[in-house]
Amino acid sequence: MNASVSRRQFLATAGATAGFAVAATAFAPTLWASKKPKPARKKIALIATEVRLHSHAQHFIDRLLLGYVWEGGWRKPEVDLVSLYVDQFPEKDLARGTAARHGVPIYSSIAEALTLGTGRLAVDGVVIIGEHGQYPKNEKGQTRYPRYQFFKEVVRVFETSGRSVPVFNDKHLSTDWRECVEMVEDARRLGFPFQAGSSLPVTKRMPPTEMPLGTQLSESLCAAYGGLDSYDIHGLETAQCMSERRKGGEVGIRRVHGLRGAAFWDELSRRDTTRRLLEAALCRSHNLPVRDGYPTAPVSLDWAREAFPEAWGYFIDHRDGFRTTLAMLAIRDFNYAGLDSKTGRIISCQMYLPMPTHGSSTADFFNPQIRHIERMVVERRQPYPLERTLLTSGMTLAGVDSLHQGRPIDTPEMAVRYRVGEESFFWRD
Repeated sequence: MNASVSRRQFLATAGATAGFAVAATAFAPTLWASKKPKPARKKIALIATEVRLHSHAQHFIDRLLLGYVWEGGWRKPEVDLVSLYVDQFPEKDLARGTAARHGVPIYSSIAEALTLGTGRLAVDGVVIIGEHGQYPKNEKGQTRYPRYQFFKEVVRVFETSGRSVPVFNDKHLSTDWRECVEMVEDARRLGFPFQAGSSLPVTKRMPPTEMPLGTQLSESLCAAYGGLDSYDIHGLETAQCMSERRKGGEVGIRRVHGLRGAAFWDELSRRDTTRRLLEAALCRSHNLPVRDGYPTAPVSLDWAREAFPEAWGYFIDHRDGFRTTLAMLAIRDFNYAGLDSKTGRIISCQMYLPMPTHGSSTADFFNPQIRHIERMVVERRQPYPLERTLLTSGMTLAGVDSLHQGRPIDTPEMAVRYRVGEESFFWRD
């Protein structure tokens, strides 16, 4: 599981399962000590594009400095945020004020933030939040956030220092498949735990649905909302964290077809199972469109088509015949449905993602993600496979490309195989 692979081997197999677990240091007992020595608290460096109200970086920084609600109490993190690098400072910047209040220096480079100005790696974990800020868009409408560039600067410090530490990367890896592959390859080559992706797989579920490992799923669907690319990753990870638990595990994808409006609804109407899953997912939503205080008709495909005429989404074919559908609608929540082909049962739930309202910036769906980052840094092991986010990043890229080109996209390079363990790691508070 920890064996290194060459770039050529990785691109040839496009995602062979690998783990990044490294055994945590244990303190040996002594004959004269009644207690084991207390380990030093781990130090975290956070790399951000910008810090403003409701930005992802603000949510992460506040939790790492102040704590967050957890299991009915206020949890103080097990790690210390000791340094920041911030790429942009907007008019309503919060980074400088927050850093001054808590005595956390903002360094002028990523290398300085990781070395604390010493020239050698001096932290125990790195958090990369490459989300929000003013960055160029490509011809497909994707914002080219510098996640890959930030990550490569972190890797250079690791290489120079001769050691590496766990890394978290918010949301998808990159908007370029080869950059995504290279990031995974670097983590394998240097042997550090690398956690990435959306907060959706680990947030609360209503009801608290566990997909039994080995379920004979034949299809998954997520009914969601949001902008192209930026929210695709949330919807796709909502589906994938359930789909990957199917019998045989994940084997990768072979084709993605993105469609909009009438073409999307026409394709969906030709898929009876997909229609049933859409209706089940919509019945988990708390934000269905209403008229005079109630939906205008019972939830059905025809009702959904009338309610969301401008919908768009992706129809994804996996290499084992499994299918994933992402339906992007104006419903303001994320809802999953999957078909157990053995029993004929539809398994459905909502992944809870409440938006901050009335001036609040709590966004508690980030809490479990912070908790998993703590565990990764302290225990030097990641909670779930990086291959999930490698694959969902690829799904997103292919989906956006399909919409841009107006045709299905074949994805032979995305044969990403992996399996997950028994635990799902979602928030059961």
